[in-house]
Amino acid sequence: MNVSILGAGRWAGALSLHLARLGHRLLLFSRRESLKLEINRSFHPYLNLSLPPNISASSDPEEVLGFSDVVLICLPVQAIRETIKNLNIGDKVLVNTSKGIELKTGFRVSQVIKEIAPKARSMTLSGPSFAKEVAEGLPCALVLAGEDLELLKSVRELFSSPQMRVYLSSDVAGVELGGSLKNVIAVACGLSDGLGFGENARASLITRGLAEIIRLGEALGAKRDTFFGLSGLGDLILTSCSSLSRNRTLGFLIGSGKGVEDSLKEIGQTTEGYYTVKAVLELSVKADVYMPIVRAVYRVLYEGADPLEAALGLIYEPPHSVLEIPL
Repeated sequence: MNVSILGAGRWAGALSLHLARLGHRLLLFSRRESLKLEINRSFHPYLNLSLPPNISASSDPEEVLGFSDVVLICLPVQAIRETIKNLNIGDKVLVNTSKGIELKTGFRVSQVIKEIAPKARSMTLSGPSFAKEVAEGLPCALVLAGEDLELLKSVRELFSSPQMRVYLSSDVAGVELGGSLKNVIAVACGLSDGLGFGENARASLITRGLAEIIRLGEALGAKRDTFFGLSGLGDLILTSCSSLSRNRTLGFLIGSGKGVEDSLKEIGQTTEGYYTVKAVLELSVKADVYMPIVRAVYRVLYEGADPLEAALGLIYEPPHSVLEIPL
């Protein structure tokens, strides 16, 4: 079948390769003329991989939208509203694959979609998945979240293969928040690794970071159990521990002594955790949720705090609870 993809970066390219192997035809939307031309020459420069003939690209979003009734959103979160607000989406199936929170509203992506395209049948695909490995056909497991179970089952068949196992969830808020908030904790883990704090410190940050994610998630209506699944703990571990993670890399570069702007330029791609931490801090204040790791990352990224000073502040801050068990 035909599948439209709004976006043409690494993740869009990886998913298009996966779907193309299953026999589907893909049309990607690229704002960059040079990237569009490369894709139409059967090459993806960001992935450094050849593309099969059933993948092509266009710089016309209406053309891409009209190519299929199933549309994948693979865009930087802060660009989604501007990209789709003038499109005639109607009741198309929108599969959000982006992880983050809109800065100016504090909305999750599904909330942005609902506001702009209320008739669209939207769902979210998330979980531990680096573009490079998906593009190379390595195995992974993801979760697809939405309200219509029969539609979820249908879309799952689009993605399912021996290389990609897809689970279903009705907790859209939990799946989206898990995929978004883990990026902030990954930046914290990168800062710790860049400072040379070692494996023990990283494990502690992942564990207490998960506690912060759960606290905010429950306050925002998500189900607690969702955060122990693929889009929560699974994605958190992957993003916090691997050198392939842009969010961990951002923290690592800063922890190693580079400035924030220089680190972002060196990465050269959208690093969602940089934006998400600002939105998350605002949400935590509104919801009165205790998130010291998020606050420390924000101070480093936006207030110029010294990474070592911020880390020591976490170490010496008295625990919020006497017992460790309550998250």
